[in-house]
Amino acid sequence: MMGYMLTPDITTGALSISNAATGNPGFSMSTLGGGFTLSRDFPLYLEGTLGYARYDPTFAASGGQAQGSVAANWDAYSATGGIGWSFPLTGELAIRPVFNFSYGRVDSNVSASGQTGTGAEVDFLHDGRLEAYGIGGSLVLDYERYRPENEIDVELRYTNIYLRSFGGSSAAVQGSADSQSVSLWSRWRAPTDLALLKRPLRYVLEFAHTTFLGDLDGVLGFNKLSIFGTGLELDSSAYDLTVTRTRLMARYHIGQHVKGWSVGLAVSF
Repeated sequence: MMGYMLTPDITTGALSISNAATGNPGFSMSTLGGGFTLSRDFPLYLEGTLGYARYDPTFAASGGQAQGSVAANWDAYSATGGIGWSFPLTGELAIRPVFNFSYGRVDSNVSASGQTGTGAEVDFLHDGRLEAYGIGGSLVLDYERYRPENEIDVELRYTNIYLRSFGGSSAAVQGSADSQSVSLWSRWRAPTDLALLKRPLRYVLEFAHTTFLGDLDGVLGFNKLSIFGTGLELDSSAYDLTVTRTRLMARYHIGQHVKGWSVGLAVSF
């Protein structure tokens, strides 16, 4: 669960998978994250991501006699930070190694009383808690070409963060996970004929694709996600404001056995 929430990734920024018709467990996730480089003269890169996920699995338990099902609610929280340095290859292309570190927690509760399931086999479902830390890194190839007629951003990123459980309740399941992904993110921005706040109103096109590797491969029934996005960007840099740009985006998500849409709001400083 935590592996999908560790880095800024718009393909997994908002996921909600409902399989009520098939009886499969539901899954929902939201993340808030971003990153920035301090300046071209001092290209220190910082990033951070906060995530929340809800997973509702159902377990089969006998309780020593009759077999029945136990529905559980798992709530996961995570926080990940990253620090790196951008090394310019050309005037528009840079390579950026990033060191990542994370903390996560999963809380478990049985959703309804009176269901079959007692004893050691399901003890971890009753008010259980699992904590985990993660250490790893990313390697990013970053292309930026900014011109008056259009702006192009492309990032190719490989991430590998190893998660290991610690602490938690005595009944919690212990373990580890190797969270790997390869992602491509691209954005095209160009001015429209309209002007707001003394700057052109821009239209924005996005494409992103993420392939999940390691222990994330196929966990939710897919190992690839793609998004196609379009939106508008308001430029407020003509005024003395902290926020220089605000983007409203509509995105279509598609992957193996899944599809959907999302609306996102982003700001630049």
